[in-house]
Amino acid sequence: MDDFNKLKVWQKSYALTLLVYESTRSFPSSEQYGLTSQMRRSSFSIPTNLAEGCGRNGDRELARFARISMGSSSELECQLRLAKDLKYLDEPTYTSLAEKLAEVRRMLQGFLNRLTGKERES
Repeated sequence: MDDFNKLKVWQKSYALTLLVYESTRSFPSSEQYGLTSQMRRSSFSIPTNLAEGCGRNGDRELARFARISMGSSSELECQLRLAKDLKYLDEPTYTSLAEKLAEVRRMLQGFLNRLTGKERES
């Protein structure tokens, strides 16, 4: 895979990153180097690692970077919940972001299954 831009999972995760950046703009300034920074890093790590994996040699390397993306999505899931519980995100914003993240995670898992041949084994 040479062009990560064509990957639907990359497109969705990139769109999610933009929403996370937008949603964290209103966080308290005291969180600039804390939760705001962490949520942004976790979110942009998802599409960034997919892009890097596409630039590597073969499906095995791409799968390795897709797994890193999956780990970053787990981090973001936890951080979204924390932001909601701290009242930095209102319920509708949290729900929207959490649903989009869940979709990205499902897509990532399906992508990983295809890359590693797990669909063929089932």
